[in-house]
Amino acid sequence: MIEAEETVEGVVTDPAELDPAELDAEAAAAAKRAKAEKIARIAAIFIMPLIMVGMMITGYMAAMTSPEPNNIPIAVTGADAAGFAAVLEADEPDAFDVRTGETSRRATEQVLDRDIAAAISVDGDSAVLYTATAAGSSQASVITRLVTPIVAEQGLTLQTEDLMPLPDSDMAGMGAMFLATALAMAGYLPFSFLVSNSPELLRFRRIVPLLAGWAALIGGLVWLVAGPILGVLAPGHGAAVFGIAWLGVFAIGSVQLLLTRLFGTMAVVVGLLFIMVLGVPASSLGISMYTLPTVYRYFHEFLPVPAIGESMRAVLYFDGNGVWPHIMVLAIGAAIGLALTLVVDAIKRRRHIEPKEIVINMPSLLGGRRPENPVWRYIGLVVFPLLMVAMMFSAMLGAMGTPSPKDMPVAVVGQEAEQTVQQLGAQMGDSFDLRVTDSVEKARELVSSREVAAAFLLPSGQESSATLVTNQAGGSTAQLVVSQVFSQVADGMGVPLAVDDVAPLPKRDSNGIASMYIAMGWILAGFMVVIVGASSAPITRRLRLLLPLTAIYSVFMSLVIWVIAAPITGAVHGHFWPMFGVGIVMIFCIAMFAAFFERLLGMFAIIPIVGILMFLGMPASNGAISIYMVPEAFRALYGVLPMSAAVEAARSTLYFGGDTVGANLLTIALWGLVSLVLVIVIDRIRPPKTIIEEVVILDPIVSREPLAGRRTSAAPRA
Repeated sequence: MIEAEETVEGVVTDPAELDPAELDAEAAAAAKRAKAEKIARIAAIFIMPLIMVGMMITGYMAAMTSPEPNNIPIAVTGADAAGFAAVLEADEPDAFDVRTGETSRRATEQVLDRDIAAAISVDGDSAVLYTATAAGSSQASVITRLVTPIVAEQGLTLQTEDLMPLPDSDMAGMGAMFLATALAMAGYLPFSFLVSNSPELLRFRRIVPLLAGWAALIGGLVWLVAGPILGVLAPGHGAAVFGIAWLGVFAIGSVQLLLTRLFGTMAVVVGLLFIMVLGVPASSLGISMYTLPTVYRYFHEFLPVPAIGESMRAVLYFDGNGVWPHIMVLAIGAAIGLALTLVVDAIKRRRHIEPKEIVINMPSLLGGRRPENPVWRYIGLVVFPLLMVAMMFSAMLGAMGTPSPKDMPVAVVGQEAEQTVQQLGAQMGDSFDLRVTDSVEKARELVSSREVAAAFLLPSGQESSATLVTNQAGGSTAQLVVSQVFSQVADGMGVPLAVDDVAPLPKRDSNGIASMYIAMGWILAGFMVVIVGASSAPITRRLRLLLPLTAIYSVFMSLVIWVIAAPITGAVHGHFWPMFGVGIVMIFCIAMFAAFFERLLGMFAIIPIVGILMFLGMPASNGAISIYMVPEAFRALYGVLPMSAAVEAARSTLYFGGDTVGANLLTIALWGLVSLVLVIVIDRIRPPKTIIEEVVILDPIVSREPLAGRRTSAAPRA
């Protein structure tokens, strides 16, 4: 039986009005169109995750897994400036851009203005290194690490002075980074849905005031969470932070509006590239831009995330010093975005005398039928990104904004271990869980298995120095903390400290974050197949199609992620088969987890999916930051959530011979199995909807008439 079909123009034709020959031709054409559309929709399930996951993982791994100092601007002053500058350039020719000729006072002013990264004053047998931790704690650490041995080789005594330390409320300097990331998401995310859900709102005279109101709402949310709730903002910073937040969201939204005019639904991909893939590394908020490829310095000058981040950094840490150039970047970007949008609209109206029809086929954000009353759609469009931004900002900043060790396990070995533990315990409080261990061999075994973060070996009769046994591959942030703390302990004891690393990281992954980005790729790939499939090809929601399709997809994306990690970025060497196999299991099980929530909430499933997998999962993963440096609530989630299982599986495979992979796979398999059972139960109660609902409206950019829509259904064809 042949049902009524839509023509290309959107006019429904009754088959009874056609003669048999025309009916046969129309049926054949309709069948051909239906087949091509079905292939395109299923192909999109593979193509969109490939593009989006591929861009993010490639961009982050290429930029941040093996940062190298690269022309860091540093000034050398003092009576012996010329000689020390020559030594510095000879020892580190690529690391520093050495500048001389300034007075010490002017050089320190340049550090505070962030025109240079550091200054060294050399006079006689001493040298003073001036840095500003508030301009980037990782940047200050890199410079100190490079300069210290050079100063020692010259027989100089080194003093360090932090010209602008970070406040106690934001000791890691994460406030500016998470503020910038949340605001970027707030400016970008709404346009991901407007084009396919409510394009009538994209009329210039409608979207600009709506965008201004949305920016004000986000600014208020940021002030509330970062100020009264989390206490990251000082009392006098509220108004400035609100203003930057408003301008940042408005600027990104204005540019994204232009991109929607130029690229339509694909604007989401273009925006992701410039805002997240390039913008976040170029912001110099997490990792110094002077340790990334040189091209990121150019991105730093004009992309919105660096502008927002540097504006926030200037206000939060430098009393507004240096904020205006970055404010101008945002203001100019907003003006250009809006002006070019008007130009594109004018050109489009001239070319299209009669407005064409456009088809909206995104389902309701809550699943089920699209609500007839547009008010409900608009409420959903506000609530969805608002919840995403609120979760991201509060969870990430709350968990990682002020990292500090708490009960970090450290083994202590030696004849006076008991007494040392008591003395250090009284001094350190609950920062470390110090444990007396019988032998050096046992202590090294505990460190190797990651049961303790480090082992402190006291001087013995044969050894006059203390030894700190660490495990860099097991957690680089934990190793950094114990190295700093126990170096001070050894100094207090009057003995030198030797560091013995049982698992040093390779140069290709010097930050130890390759496993985190690989895990992120598995997680993103896993839930995207369900979200993209539900919107582009709802027929794949049927379990008998979803399972084989997801199995094939998991094999495909696991291979893609390994290719990115190994041949493309070089962050991983070898380990193909174990990484490939683990990736397949991870992606498939995450897809089942996502399918469960998608069955319950439709597109709104993204909120709990991303909330559990990313916003809760990242702090609890032991990936970017040690699990012993996050709040207790997140520590309790370690080993339970899929992200921690994925990170530890990748880490174990790459650096520890797969010692914990079995337990990690069991964790993720339980998530996948329980989710699959729940999907089966839900499908028995409420079979999944597989019909594509479409609404045909006049192009709102061209049409000046009221936007009257017509609902149609692409029913299965006989």
